[in-house]
Amino acid sequence: MKQRQWAKDLKEYAKPNYKKAIIQIINTLVPYIILLTLSLYLFQEKTSPILLIPVLIASAGFMVRVFILFHDCTHLSFVKSNNWNQLLGTIFGIFTFTPFVPWQKEHTIHHGTVGNLQRRGSGDIWTMTVKEYDNSKWYKKVIYRIYRNPIFLFGVAPISLFAVLNRLPKRHSGKSEWTSYMITNLGIIIIGTIYGSIFSIKDYLIVQLITLAIASSLGVWLFYIQHQFEEVYWEENESWDFVDAALKGSTFYRLPTILEWISGYIGYHHIHHLNSKIPNYNLKVCYKNNDHFTDVKTVTLVSSLPLALLQLYDENKQALISFKQRKSMLKLN
Repeated sequence: MKQRQWAKDLKEYAKPNYKKAIIQIINTLVPYIILLTLSLYLFQEKTSPILLIPVLIASAGFMVRVFILFHDCTHLSFVKSNNWNQLLGTIFGIFTFTPFVPWQKEHTIHHGTVGNLQRRGSGDIWTMTVKEYDNSKWYKKVIYRIYRNPIFLFGVAPISLFAVLNRLPKRHSGKSEWTSYMITNLGIIIIGTIYGSIFSIKDYLIVQLITLAIASSLGVWLFYIQHQFEEVYWEENESWDFVDAALKGSTFYRLPTILEWISGYIGYHHIHHLNSKIPNYNLKVCYKNNDHFTDVKTVTLVSSLPLALLQLYDENKQALISFKQRKSMLKLN
């Protein structure tokens, strides 16, 4: 089925609903603020880690959910008004340490290029082909191996991105992007100042950074699983197809109900890539009402874990493989 036909068939689900959006703001942003505040109180009172850690994890979970609302706003799909999407997205971006305009720009590119071998690099996780890796200088191989190491990719990189890199405008950033960075940074400072006056700046920074570290790691993991699996779709530019990239290049991440809700149904990622105008609160019902969406790569919490060890795209096999598999192939040759 062509892209135009899919858009027609999914049109009824791509309708924002103000009531549902308001409910999500109340059941997402409000609990996040409460949990963050509770985390700060427990930390300041030197409460036992047995109580503090679950609250920190819950706070991080709701931070991930706030980011999903932010994500919808960047697609202008959360509510009907573009202006409200931009305003709400900017607010959600402050709470998730992400500037609205730059992220919207990069993510739009991601949607238009995912699975395209010639257009990798913007809004994607760095993925080299076997040929590119074999022909690279030794130092680039070292850098790539460090980057694709799970400890770096899901531990060091996420907090570095959200805490540091998202604060700094890029060299090619335009005026609107610079403004978005500055508004987000100012908002973060204001929130930090408020919490610092209630508790202390030191306590706020420690608790906020721990929460951000957990949430950003979870967020990067979700993004990784959605596009990094053995039989993932990658094609040359002339053969690339939008629909195939969505249905063959994205997973259905089947999560337990509570995690599905916390992650804003982003696990229905194949549907999201077919039509990014579908709000998160309509993704699940869209899946249930369309049997043809079941014939896609489905992963679970358990089956997703080994995918963290895939690092290279083998163009001959048309599959993602690990460094270990590549080494075995070289021995056989």
